[in-house]
Formats: sequence, structure tokens, C-alpha cells
Amino acid sequence: MWICVMVGNLIRGIGETPIMPLGISYIEDFAKSENSPLYIGILETGRVLGPLIGLLLASFCATLYVDIGSVNTDDLTITLTDTRWVGAWWIGFLICAGVNVLTSIPFFFLPKTLPKEGLEDNADVTKSNKEEKHREKAKGRKHGMTKDFLPFMKSLSCNPIYVLFTLLSVLQVNSFIMTFTFMPKYLEQQYGKSTAEIIFLIGVYSLPPICIGYLIGGLIMKKFKITVKKAAYIAFCLSLTEYLLFFLNYMWTCDNFPVAGLTASYEHERIQQPLYVKKNILAECNKKCNCLTKTWDPVCGDNGLSYMSACLAGCENSDGTGINMVFQNCSCIQSSGSSTAVLGLCNKSPDCTIKLQYFLIVSVVGCFIYSLSAIPGYMVLLRCMKSEEKSLGVGLHTFFIRVFGGIPAPIYFGALIDRTCLHWGTLKCGEPGACRMYDINEFRHIYIGLPAALKGSSYLVSIFILKLLRNFRLPEETDSSEAELAEMKLTEKESEYMDVHGSPEFENDRERKTKL
Repeated sequence: MWICVMVGNLIRGIGETPIMPLGISYIEDFAKSENSPLYIGILETGRVLGPLIGLLLASFCATLYVDIGSVNTDDLTITLTDTRWVGAWWIGFLICAGVNVLTSIPFFFLPKTLPKEGLEDNADVTKSNKEEKHREKAKGRKHGMTKDFLPFMKSLSCNPIYVLFTLLSVLQVNSFIMTFTFMPKYLEQQYGKSTAEIIFLIGVYSLPPICIGYLIGGLIMKKFKITVKKAAYIAFCLSLTEYLLFFLNYMWTCDNFPVAGLTASYEHERIQQPLYVKKNILAECNKKCNCLTKTWDPVCGDNGLSYMSACLAGCENSDGTGINMVFQNCSCIQSSGSSTAVLGLCNKSPDCTIKLQYFLIVSVVGCFIYSLSAIPGYMVLLRCMKSEEKSLGVGLHTFFIRVFGGIPAPIYFGALIDRTCLHWGTLKCGEPGACRMYDINEFRHIYIGLPAALKGSSYLVSIFILKLLRNFRLPEETDSSEAELAEMKLTEKESEYMDVHGSPEFENDRERKTKL
């Protein structure tokens, strides 16, 4: 199965290449320099709208059981908030695959090349000549790419701005991948919500501000014609502001689920235990029941304490079917009521719902500020390279952030999160399964602390980039100055030509030649 997933991702990566990164180079080559930030912002907005729609679709699919159509859901004894619940993930893949095929059709009608913006304002002859020269230049660049590959690689590796920006991107992508990939799991464990609800909230609260930030960032760059050096300072200040806001998430915290034998004591209800101690799973009230200690089928007692199974709660009989089942005469439930329990973990306190709203508000503000800095920051990368190196440079930049950011980050971050697991599930064959419950305090330290450390180190690299930009002459500035110098020389020659050809001696000489 994992081979099928890997091959599918490989094909998807090949399909993404014409848009990202080659599409950005395409826009940068054929658009005016003041317009390209806005166009790239629109492209990035489209890249965010896709995940937004995908998350909303995933939220709906997560409410459907994975074996829909072949299992009677009325007989299920697990709810949406249960960690054993698996949604119908495969429906989203089928829908998105069909949409991808439809959206690929317009790309077949794109022209092989486009006239650069601004040429249409000149005379028709000049326009056609410039278009022809541009085509020849592009054609020569295409045929010379193979022999120019090593020189381009050497030029890029000797470009300190490019190298440092790539390192900066790798560090920040590591931080972003960790935060975004494990956010649903973190919010589920921290605030006790279902997967479907969490995915919906992430899509609604996080992605629209990113779209707006990309568009506004591109419009600001176009409207005020901000130089690359100013854009670098703007991106640094905005990103640093978002980084400081990120630490507010330490304030919106909740305690672990109160589970007897894991995070709370049987004898003293809701007294938290810092670590999992296996011998505490069994107590005097359930020793005679011969319960399995590895079973995870949690129930919530009417005393507000959860138990790993109805057996460990000391329940003697049950009433009802499916998720409406009620367990009665539970000896471990110490309460003045009827000592009953229902399926599922007990809900967390109402304060957790309020803290979740605070977390999402901070997320909205942080996503907007960070996306506002993305377009100015990305223009530093594009403008620090020569025009003929942009396709290769953008491609290598994307390659490095995906290889050193997208691949290892979920692996080592997931391994660290697994170390916070309090109880592992067990498969039917006896092998360990998925984690059923985490120590949320340790989880929080890793989820917030490690990305903060990686992102914080990236600002040290940013400071070096800002210092280099002070004395660094960007290729675009060099190209423009050389073009202005060539234009001045051409103007001088034309004026000399007009002075000479407009003189009386030249007119008389021309008349004699005409008569002869």
C-alpha cells in the first residue's frame, strides 16, 4: 500500500512542476517587473484556495465512516471524537482526481511563448522585432541549457543571497510543515474535539487570511513599486511579528483527559498523574473482573472520570445498542448517583472551548501577517538571480525545501510526538497499533517549542541576508543600468548621425551623387 501512495505522490510531483516552480519563472519572464508580484500573489492565492476547499471536503468525508455502504453504522460503538474513528478518506481522492483532470485541459491551449508586457505600446515594427529577438533569445536559452547547466549551478552556488535564502526557506518550511501537519492531532488532544470539526475550523480560520494576505502583499508591491531591498525589510519585520504572536499559544492550554489509571487516580477522582504507570491500570474495584489492560474502549462515568474500558470501570451489565449503550452497576465509579457509564471519553471543561477560540483568533492574525510577508520575501529570491538563471534557481529552491523540509520534518517530528504517547492501541495480531492518548503537556512543549526553535534560527540567517543586501548589487539593477548605458550610447550616435547628415555640405554632396 505504501508503494502505491509513494508512486501517486511521485506522479503528482511531476504534474505540479509546470505550475510550481516553472510557472513562477514563466510569469517573471513575461510580466512587467512591477506586475509580477501581483501575478505571483494571485497564483499563491490559488494554491491556498485548493487546500481550503480540500479541507472542507475532508471535514465532510471525516463524518462518514470509512467502510460506508458495507457496514451498518447503527451498530458502531465509536463516535466521531473517538481516536479509533476513521473517516471515508478515499472519497476525497476520487473527487479531487476528477477535478484535476478537468483543470488540466486549459493548459493545452497556452501558447509556446508570450510577448513581454509593455511591448504593445510601441510601434508595430519595433514590437515585431522585439518579439522576434525575445523568441530567439528564449530559443537559444532553451538549446543552451544543457551546456550552461554547470555554469548556472556554479553561479547560483556562489550567490550568497540565493544560498542563504534557500537555507532560510528550508528552516521555515520545516517549522511550517510540523505545525500544519500535526495541527489536527494537537487540537483534538488539546481541546477534545472531533477530527471533522477540527479540520473544518482549520480550513475556515487559517486559509482565507492567507489568501487575503497574498493578494494584499502583491498589490502593495505593485502599487508602491517597492524595491527588493525594502521588500526584504518589510518581509523580515512582518514575519518576526508573526513569530512573536505564535508564543501566545502557550496560554491557551487544557489539561489531559481524566482517565483512571493513566492521568487520574481511581481513589481520588480528577487527581492528575504526570506519567503513565502500568500497575495503576488495575485497582481494588476491578481486580476480580479479569480485565485486559491493553484494551482501549473508553467509557465516561457519571462522576466525570473516564475509564479505559467498561470492564476496568467495574461495570456488571449494559443496556441499549450502538453508541447509545449505557453500562450500569460500575463498582469503580464512586458517586452518589447510579454508578453508570456511557461510551466515549468524558468531555473536557467548557473553558477548553473558549481557549480553542482564542487559539483560532491568534491563528487568523498570524496567518494573515505571515502571508503578507510572503510575496515581498519571495521577490528577494527572484530578483537576486540573473534572468537566465531563474528557471533553474526556482526549481532548485523548490527541490531543496521539499527534500530537506517536506520529507524529514514529519518523520522526526512524528517520532518525537510518539514519545509522548500514554497508551498504545493493540492490533488483532498482537502488534502495537496507533496511539490512543497523549500526554498533552509534553505534546504541547514539542508542538510549539520545536517549530519556534527552528523558525527562530531562520531569523539569524535573515539578518545576514539584510546585511548583504546593503552592499549587494542585484542582477536586475545591473541589467537595467547596462540597458540605460547602451540606450544613452545609441542616442548619442543617432544625434551625431543627424548632425552630420543635416549639414549643408552633406546635402550638396548628396545632390551631386544623385545627378551622377
